[in-house]
Amino acid sequence: MSNIICTIGFSKKSLKKFVNLLQDASVTKLVDTRLNNTSQLAGFSKKDDLAYILELVGIHYVHEPLMAPTQDILKGYKNKEMTWKEYEVAYSNLLEKRDILSLAKSLMVGERVCFLCSEEKPDYCHRRLLAEYVQSNAEEEIKIQHLI
Repeated sequence: MSNIICTIGFSKKSLKKFVNLLQDASVTKLVDTRLNNTSQLAGFSKKDDLAYILELVGIHYVHEPLMAPTQDILKGYKNKEMTWKEYEVAYSNLLEKRDILSLAKSLMVGERVCFLCSEEKPDYCHRRLLAEYVQSNAEEEIKIQHLI
């Protein structure tokens, strides 16, 4: 496993800034952790467009919806039926149930991985929780770098 996990959100970033952040951090694999990655609102970050763009700059693209929160968890938080703390607990339990550590380890072998979602900043975003989950459960020390 790599010793660094990066995270990035595509919101409020131009394509140029997005790609430059990934390249400056030496990312070799972008792991799309969104449940839905084909929305018309996603701009350059729609699955096929993003995969093509990244291929041009030598970054592998992988969509891994098992790393995304379920629709019920997302809806519960967005509709204010659960607090952020409740969201964190529900998502962490989901990661444990899905054995995400094993999946993350397999994705990270020989790669500098970056977890992608839509949120501009990592503060209230599942990509931060995902990176912290991997960090706290890994056998080796892992640093997290949020690309903003």
